[in-house]
Amino acid sequence: VQLQASGGGSVQTGGSLRLSCVATGRAFSNYNCGWFRQAPGKEREFVAVISWSGGTTDYSDSVKGRFAITRDNAKNTVYLQMNSLKPEDTAVYYCASYYSISPLVVVSEEYVYDYWGQETLVTVSS
Repeated sequence: VQLQASGGGSVQTGGSLRLSCVATGRAFSNYNCGWFRQAPGKEREFVAVISWSGGTTDYSDSVKGRFAITRDNAKNTVYLQMNSLKPEDTAVYYCASYYSISPLVVVSEEYVYDYWGQETLVTVSS
């Protein structure tokens, strides 16, 4: 699976952005997909994940209630809608995926993810 993230940009505090992650290669519908981010000087961290069915999601506490992850398997695309953005959301964002049999369980640990896309930069100014 090859992943290509896009949609990053610069916004002011309180603004919104929608990131997209397009997958090519293997049957994308069998892969759970997540978003991670890395802020300057910090380690990469989990943001959100969605099961291959779209029925199960999980979020980090820092984005819960502000971000929403969705997917359209017909378009091989996963989205991350980011609302009420804060300066601390500034980071490079990565999409990633891993093969999963169960549509009910999702994980946030990086080592589980087999495929990673290129980053897209999100900058939130105060």
